[in-house]
Amino acid sequence: MAGRLGLKIDVDTLEGYLKGVPALLDILGDQGVQASFFLALGPDNSGRAIWRVFRHKGFFQKMWRTRAPAIYGLRTMFYGTLLPAPLIGTAAPGLAARIAAAGHEVGLHGYDHVRWHDRLRSMSAGEVTREISRAQELFAAQMGKRAAAFAAPGWQCSETSRAVLQAQGFLYASDTRGTAPYLPRFGGAVSRLLEIPTTLPTLDELLGFNGCRPQDFTELVLSRLARGRPQVLTIHAELEGGPYRQEFTRLLRRCRQNRVEFFRLEDWARELLQEPAALPVAAVSSRRLPGRAGRVSCQEAPEAGPL
Repeated sequence: MAGRLGLKIDVDTLEGYLKGVPALLDILGDQGVQASFFLALGPDNSGRAIWRVFRHKGFFQKMWRTRAPAIYGLRTMFYGTLLPAPLIGTAAPGLAARIAAAGHEVGLHGYDHVRWHDRLRSMSAGEVTREISRAQELFAAQMGKRAAAFAAPGWQCSETSRAVLQAQGFLYASDTRGTAPYLPRFGGAVSRLLEIPTTLPTLDELLGFNGCRPQDFTELVLSRLARGRPQVLTIHAELEGGPYRQEFTRLLRRCRQNRVEFFRLEDWARELLQEPAALPVAAVSSRRLPGRAGRVSCQEAPEAGPL
């Protein structure tokens, strides 16, 4: 079996940045795999996510099923409430550059992860611009340049957020769940900013859901790769770079045994943008996914013919 797999690594918290990222760099280096890292660089307000218990159906069950307190730690669970929210982007000078030096892509996962995740729908264009600009300032201070790629926290995007990303000159974004790259439509407006969606479910969504074990998740990923279409898998530094790093290592080994080709999302984006007229258009909707609390932005069926 062969296939193509893009690894999208989201870094949501200070814990994930300081501990999960170095662990993942070691694993990826040992396996000879390049990936795309997306960093949330603003304040770690993870403790404020507790209010999702009242807003998102299934949030408490997901936290219990995935042992979230044990994974994230009590300190992280209190950031932004009982404890001050630390700034992620200045906590480990040189770490972002170290990711890039290892051959990986480095992009943005927003500024305040919790704020974007929970409030994007009510944010004005000015507020979205400030979120992205603050993240870019922290990124440029470490990398000496602006980020070219953006991945929305919690797969939350809107017509407003896409317009801001396009105006700020991003190469592409990975804001949604879907099946293949496309140009997103919001109502009557089509964004000219390429979208590369996450195509596979995540470990934290399926772990323990209907009895799913880590080895079952690995087999699911391999079965999807066997279909031949390139796949994008989102992993989280806090999980696969934490208590599930052995399972992640086994997944990479199985992929290597099956001759899976790994790619960085940026490289695929540049390949796709050589023929922009061939990119399909698809509407974006907000839907629930199995094993996930709340709704996420999802790709609908591609429209007939390219733009």
